[in-house]
Amino acid sequence: MRRFRPEAVPESAIAALLRAACRAPSAHNRQPWRFHVVRDAAGKMALATAMGDRLRADRARDGDDPDLIRQDVERSSTRINGAPVLIAVCLTLEDMDSYPDERRNRAEFLMAVQSTAMAAQNLLLKAEATGLAACWVCAPLFCPRTVQTALDMPDSWQPQGLILLGWPAEPGRKRDRKPLADIVTGLAT
Repeated sequence: MRRFRPEAVPESAIAALLRAACRAPSAHNRQPWRFHVVRDAAGKMALATAMGDRLRADRARDGDDPDLIRQDVERSSTRINGAPVLIAVCLTLEDMDSYPDERRNRAEFLMAVQSTAMAAQNLLLKAEATGLAACWVCAPLFCPRTVQTALDMPDSWQPQGLILLGWPAEPGRKRDRKPLADIVTGLAT
């Protein structure tokens, strides 16, 4: 869902979504997720502009057509600025274990990523159950420092995604999913 009605989402509804997110399982119960909520137009515009500038620079470096770049940046900006609420989903390794070897540190990082993703999924499911529309945007993975700076977040918060949130302006589209036979083994049907 990428189009929202303009009316505000009550603070109590946002808090309920975040409480649901925080009920997710996490590695060592360390709860490595962090969330940054943006509701004001200036904050959304700052984020959209910063991310757009980074997208434009990356795609120009790739040699992409300037018209296509402009369209991509405008589409991204419209989506970010058009959502009544943005929730930046981040992880932190502050409370995770640290090891003397890269293999275990990599596993610890992946556990934090998985834990944070489960928290985001809980939030998305709660939004759906509440009648809110939400869209998961992965773009912050391409420009984490840009997102940290635009939203004035701590350096230890690693942006993983951005959830666009609001009341749906229209019914969502059904997306095709792969059949179970293509993605599952060991299931007797």
